[in-house]
Order: sequence, then C-alpha cells, then structure tokens
Amino acid sequence: MAKPLQIMETVLRDGHQSLMATRMRYRQMEPMLASLDKIGYKALEGWGGATFDSCLRFLDEDPWERLDNLKANLKNTPIQMLLRGQNLLGYNHYSNDVVEKFVQHASAHGVGVFRIFDALNDVRNLRVAIKAALACPEKPEVQGCLVYTISPVHSNETFVELARELQEMGCHSVCIKDMSGLLAPYAADDLVRKLKAALDIPVELHTHCTSGFGHATYLKAIEAGVDIVDCALSPFSSDTSQPCTETIVAMLKGHERDTGLDRQAMVPIAKHFLGVKQELIKEFGLKGYFDINVNVLDFQIPGGMLSNLANQLKEAGMEDKYQDLLDEMPRVRADAGYPPLVTPSSQIVGTMATFNVMAGERYKMVPNEFKDLVRGKFGRTSVPVDRDFITKTLKIPEDQIIEDCSIEDAKGQTFAQFKDELINKGFLNPSDEDVLSYALFPQVAEEFFKKHYKQITAYRK
Repeated sequence: MAKPLQIMETVLRDGHQSLMATRMRYRQMEPMLASLDKIGYKALEGWGGATFDSCLRFLDEDPWERLDNLKANLKNTPIQMLLRGQNLLGYNHYSNDVVEKFVQHASAHGVGVFRIFDALNDVRNLRVAIKAALACPEKPEVQGCLVYTISPVHSNETFVELARELQEMGCHSVCIKDMSGLLAPYAADDLVRKLKAALDIPVELHTHCTSGFGHATYLKAIEAGVDIVDCALSPFSSDTSQPCTETIVAMLKGHERDTGLDRQAMVPIAKHFLGVKQELIKEFGLKGYFDINVNVLDFQIPGGMLSNLANQLKEAGMEDKYQDLLDEMPRVRADAGYPPLVTPSSQIVGTMATFNVMAGERYKMVPNEFKDLVRGKFGRTSVPVDRDFITKTLKIPEDQIIEDCSIEDAKGQTFAQFKDELINKGFLNPSDEDVLSYALFPQVAEEFFKKHYKQITAYRK
C-alpha cells in the first residue's frame, strides 16, 4: 500500500538560520503563514536553535511573543521546536526545574512538536526534557534525536541502539539529526532500514546539503521507508541548509511515496521568501550562499561556524593557517572522545583547535569549556577520554572529573534563584517567560528588558 512521504518545513527556522544567520523577523514571515498552513506539512519548524537568542540580541523581538503570533496564525499545522535537552537553548546545563518550567511554557505557548537532542547522545541529558514534554497537558509530539556523526567508534548499529532507548523512554518518533551533511546516500539506506525494523514509531531524517549529499541521501532514505524528511522552500534551501521542498515534491510526483502536496501552491510563498532573502542580504551584509565543501566529511564542523573560526584567524593575522585549523579539528575531536559536533560541542572543539593553531603549540591555552567537555560536565563522550590527557596534558585534578553529570545539574541555579536575581536587578515583577529568557541568555535578555520595561533600581527587602 502506498505511503505518502511527509515533509517538515524549515523555512521559518533552520532554513534562515543556515543561510541568513537567523535574521528573519516575524513581520517577514507573517504574510505567508496562512498559505504555509494550507500546504499540508507534517509540521513547520519555527522556534528553537538560535532563534531565541537572535530575537533578543539582533531583532528586538520577544521570542515568546513570536511563538504566540505563530500559533495564532497556524491553525492546522503543528509548530516544531529544537531543544538541546538539558542545555535547552543555551550553552550550559540547567537545573531540572528550569528545564521542566521551560518545556511547560513552550508547550502552553504553542509548541506542538518537541525535537529533543543531546550533543553527546547521552540519554541522561534527555530524560528530564522528554519526561516534561510527555507530561504537558497540550499533548505535544515528543521526538528524540540521534545526533548523527561518523568516527571509528560510531556505526549504524550504535544509532539503532540509541533509537531503541528513545522509544523506551516514551518518544513518539525519532529523528536522524545530520547537522553537517555527513550521512551518505547508501549509509542512509542502511540506517533507515535498520531503524524501521527495530522501531514501532516513525522515523524522520534531517540533513544539510553542505557536503553535496542532501537530495541523494533523501532519495535513498525514501526508498528505504523513512516516514518524514525535513526540507526548506527553495530560496532558503541547499548549500548549508536542507534539501529543497519543491524539488522533493516534484521528484516523487506519481511515485508510490508521492507527498500529495501541491507544488504550484508553493510558488507564491517561495517568491515572497526570495524577496525576504534579498532584504536580509542587503540589511545585514550577508553573503546568502555557501559553496559545497565535501571536506566537511573530515572536519565535520557545521558551515556557519567555520566562517566564524576563519574570521578569528583573519583578525589575528593568521589567515594562512586556515588549512592547519581544518587539519587540527579531527585530532582535537579524537582527543575529546569523538563527540558528535553540534552545539555546543562543535563550538568547543572548533575553538580549542583554533587556539592550538594560533599558539603554535597544542593545549598551551585551554578554554574552560573544553576542560568541562573532557572532564564530563556535559555528559558521557562516545569513548572515554584518556585519563593522562585529562590530568597531565590539561592539568585537571582527578577530583574534578565528573562521572554523573545529572548530579552536577542538581547543583545548578534554580528557577527561583534566577527570578530573585532578576528582581534584584530592578525588574520587580517578571513573568515566568522573562525569567526563562534571563536564565538562558542573562546579558542579552537584560539588555532587551532595559529597552522594553521600566526598570526600578531597588532591592527587595
């Protein structure tokens, strides 16, 4: 029996995050929301990732208000968000009550699908967020992620075992999250077939076209029975973004996996977003496109981050060391236990490699975040990090090595403590949403509040 492929559309989030530094404003989305809602997508990704930070830092928008507005205009299509497990949307682990409170409020404001991942694929960092999402009265879909990577210690079998754990934890679906375009077509065929045989829940595939594999990888995954794929409308597709929605729809026309979606109905929507793209390029001085780089299979750093690292070398007058940086990244990753490279591990490994190249000596200058990664603060790495590397090379005392990151999470700042801190800064009646914004991005949120709220310089008695 024919089973139509479902599409999750990323134009409102990952599409412009990948190509336009997450600079699209809500007002640029709003004219097309009703039209997007009629297409018949499985979901529309509209929140999470860098969206929250960008709203507060660059666009002078309240991310919670954006979510409310999206929900008001999307009557039929669930809003999907990306959530970094115990990291939420920030770069550190948060206490359990902050994670629970965030998930509850996100669901209440309109998130219909929670895509939850951990940079290290450590399920201990997923449990609290998954449990909180499953308990939400709005009954959102809860999707667990396999953060895809390639290394001497990763195999399709290890990802299938992780998927089984996610299903046992109550996830309604699983997603293969291939953030750097590393999943090759035939590897995708094998992985999807194994997942479909092992699971009773739908399998979704998310990739980027950074390596050039994108559309071919989707075709092989579709043939293998994948249930859902993530695509972006043409102006915000390909390069370092997702495969093109219209292309996938046209490719399957008349096939047993025909999406049933109307490609012609997408034409005016794509035309609108092409205009938005041109506006963003002009306003923010963005390039708007990225060349395919198959060498991402070696260094594995997502494209947007590579440009930042290259700029750091340029500012230091060491632009000629860029290839050295690309060569150093796999070595640092191996030293750190082969973590998948996605936020925040990609930034941590990339920064450490940059420091090594700039210093001309390995591990002469070591950021605290790299020490935290290898000593276990972010969770369990794919293979244990060599103890001599931790204690002798990085000079981290034995008693600072963390075996159970959840014990450390319990010591984290609580929601009540974040609220008191905000009140003591003169914001005397913060909403729960404001407290959560502050917990995730303290300095950025505080600057936003100063612009929009009357601050009273007084301490609570």
